[in-house]
Amino acid sequence: MKAAAILASLAVLAGCASRPINPPLQTYDQTAGYRLEAGNLRPGSDPTTVMALAFSGGGIRAAAFSYGVLEELRRTPIAVDGKPRRLLDEVDFISGVSGGSFTALAYALYGERLFDDYDRRFLKRDVQGDLIARAFSPAQWTKLASPGFGRSELAAEYYDEILFDGATFGDLVVATTPRAMVTATDVSTGARFGFSQSDFDHICSDLSPVRLSRAAAASAAVPVVLSPVTFNNYAGSCGFRVPEWATVQPTQAAGRRPARMQERLRELALVQDSARRPFLHVVDGGVSDNLGLRTILEGLETLEMSERFRSALNFRGFRRVVVIVVNAQSGPRIDWDRSETPPGSAAILLQAVSVPIDRYSYESLEHLRNTVERWNQARELDAMRARLFGRPGDDAVELKLYAIDVRFDAIADPAERDYLKALPTSFALPPEDVDRLRASAGRLLRESPAYRELVRDLGGAPAQ
Repeated sequence: MKAAAILASLAVLAGCASRPINPPLQTYDQTAGYRLEAGNLRPGSDPTTVMALAFSGGGIRAAAFSYGVLEELRRTPIAVDGKPRRLLDEVDFISGVSGGSFTALAYALYGERLFDDYDRRFLKRDVQGDLIARAFSPAQWTKLASPGFGRSELAAEYYDEILFDGATFGDLVVATTPRAMVTATDVSTGARFGFSQSDFDHICSDLSPVRLSRAAAASAAVPVVLSPVTFNNYAGSCGFRVPEWATVQPTQAAGRRPARMQERLRELALVQDSARRPFLHVVDGGVSDNLGLRTILEGLETLEMSERFRSALNFRGFRRVVVIVVNAQSGPRIDWDRSETPPGSAAILLQAVSVPIDRYSYESLEHLRNTVERWNQARELDAMRARLFGRPGDDAVELKLYAIDVRFDAIADPAERDYLKALPTSFALPPEDVDRLRASAGRLLRESPAYRELVRDLGGAPAQ
């Protein structure tokens, strides 16, 4: 009888534990909420330059590597209208996936204060050990017994305690820090699920009360290891309609529709049948975009091809677009081919997942490089036309695009390169490895030819 009473009590307690519920959006308003297209350039920044950072996945390895880039940008002096600035002050947007999402969201929340204690609060903490201890703690069993409360919700509570302090996306709406866009992956469709009000409009949900810790937990919800994060889908209840710029014909110079953005809109349309999909379950954003680059690529393509999109963003005054991709891709040592015995099932499964992710990341980088080449060639041709015929071309091709790729493969020292690539994709690294990653990121950025060109163009002197 005592055992039965105990079990009954546990069942009652379990029923009391539930996941957070994202609230419905009462009325669609394309100007309200935390959305990338509503973000203005940071106060005092160069009005002709827009800069975006893309932080890849990869656990603490990625979080520390991306933090090292922020530190180097902070150390880089430039001049705007004759006034001294730092290149970090020019960053307008940051996209983040999985491990990179923590750095992106934390900087969006804290700004300059991040550099006081981010390494202590997160990077050099045994996050993985603490999460395992919590999962096995009897104090958490009643929560975990609830059908709606999985390991990722437990992780979100922990991230709130150690890093995000209960902050929500509503707290970021009026912030003067860069706009942060982090993504997860819709388990059912494989599409990206973005934590921007623009994406939440499609499910008629209000992003503002959603905690940053829950977005980070969703973006880093490694399948099997951590549970999916569930969101309610209210699509069809708020009067949402596709933005006007998304349905227009391309400019004559572009000659075709922005296919990537159109594909993204088709993906988002899949969530709009809330009767069949009243709940959305999302996992690690690296499954659909491990570089955090797809949002930026779609935006660049749409800027190139849609006059209405450029007008919506008030993009006419810009002359430079900067994209810095921080790629913490791992390269674990694999020596399977030295043995006649094939690898085990778990190793094969891990490789089967990582190989297509890495190849997809490679294709994304190649697309960015091709875009840079096309834009800058068009810019040179436009300048030549203006000199010969006295008429400037379309405003889109006057832009200069800088693409800066910070990755381990660019490290000159083979031993250092192999060491950093072999670091595990975990949420616990020795403090010396965290510092090694930060220092490497800063050095790689300083040595990048495209970065040095950017610094000179912005009135700074590249570090030697």
